Amino acid sequence: MFTPKYPLQDTAPPGMTTAPTAHTPIPVQPSAPVPAAPASNRPTVQLTPASALALAAGGGAVVLVVGAVMVSLLLAVAITGVSVAVVAVVLRLLIKDLHKH
Repeated sequence: MFTPKYPLQDTAPPGMTTAPTAHTPIPVQPSAPVPAAPASNRPTVQLTPASALALAAGGGAVVLVVGAVMVSLLLAVAITGVSVAVVAVVLRLLIKDLHKH
């Protein structure tokens, strides 16, 4: 099923060889010039200095908001880790105290 199936070898008789033919180049006729592409009817976006500044400010604001969200998530994970560690230490001390009595 997964074995490759190769095509059969060409089995031409050994005496049947074709002689090379002379190559005669065909003259190329010059073609008509290609017409230019028509102008697009779509409106183009033109950025004025004010709109470019607004676009850059908007991009910067997005970067700052995403950064603040990521830092707050990292802080939440760190606080959770510390609280779990404190709970583990307290439980260990309580269990150790129970075994003494």
